[in-house]
Formats: sequence, structure tokens, C-alpha cells
Amino acid sequence: MLPYVSLPDRLVQAGVELLEEDGLADLTLRAIARRTGVSHGAPRRYFPTHDALLAAIAATGLQDLAARLRETGNGTPEDQLVQAARSYLRFAAERPGMFDLIFRHDLLAGAGGNLRATSLPLFHNFVDLVAQLHPADAGLRATALWTNIHGLATLRATNALELLGTTDLEPIIRYVVHSHVH
Repeated sequence: MLPYVSLPDRLVQAGVELLEEDGLADLTLRAIARRTGVSHGAPRRYFPTHDALLAAIAATGLQDLAARLRETGNGTPEDQLVQAARSYLRFAAERPGMFDLIFRHDLLAGAGGNLRATSLPLFHNFVDLVAQLHPADAGLRATALWTNIHGLATLRATNALELLGTTDLEPIIRYVVHSHVH
């Protein structure tokens, strides 16, 4: 016998599946309801707005990203930052729809799910590692580092790096991390 899964959890799972298959543009309440096998009005009983359901879907992606970023291994803070950058870029490549959604703060602001409380610790992991090397300006350096890594993810997703003649991110990751911690 299969374990019971609540309808809100099934709606979120259906949303995750559709997001991964079709991307954010096609992630509608009707499509999620259809995938779940319920009426198009059923999601509103649990998620008062489309954005509230998107926030619940995004929360699952943030949990996955957080788990990946926690696996930075041992080594110097710089080594751990390189591993975190690799994990971040791997997540962006493997789950592009989710990557798009979790960084749509304009879309998800006020939608519930307390996403900022979930996403801020991810950034603070970068700050904590940078602070081991540069405590006085760790926040500034970590912000610059994160924006570079996020930019790499975006450039790779849009195939812009190919225009520059590079697809091997490893030397770029190492250079970006090194330049922000030294």
C-alpha cells in the first residue's frame, strides 16, 4: 500500500514536475490541477494565490540547493567556496526551471512560505566561509562572489559563454573564488 500524500503536497510535487519539464512560463494553476487530477479550483483551498503555490514549489528547490551547498567537504575556506560554487552551478544546470523560480523575488515576494528566511542562510554560508579569511569585509566579498557565480550560471544557461569560446567553468570558478578571497 502506498503511503498517504496530502493534496497540498501532491499539488506541490506536480508543480515541481511541471516546472522541471516545461519551465516557469507554463506553470499555471490549471496545469498543476490537471497533473494532480483535481478540479482547477482545488488548489485555491490550500494556496490562496498562484504565487503562494509557486512559493511552496520554490521552497522545495531551496531545500535541495541548501542540501547541495552543505556538502562543501573539508579543506580550506577557499576550497569549500570552490565546492559551493560548483554545487550552485550544478544545481542551476540540472534544475533550470527551479533555478529561475527560486530567484524570482519579484514574483514570490509576499507569497508566503517565508522564502527569504530559507534563502538567506544559503548566502550566509558564503559569508561565513569568506569571514574565515576576511572578517572585516566578509559580507561585501561574499556578495561580489555570489553575484559572479550567479552570473556564470545565467551566462551558461543562455549559452552566452559559448560565444566567449569557453564551456569549461572550472578555471573560471577557481579564478572567481580566488579573486574574491585574496
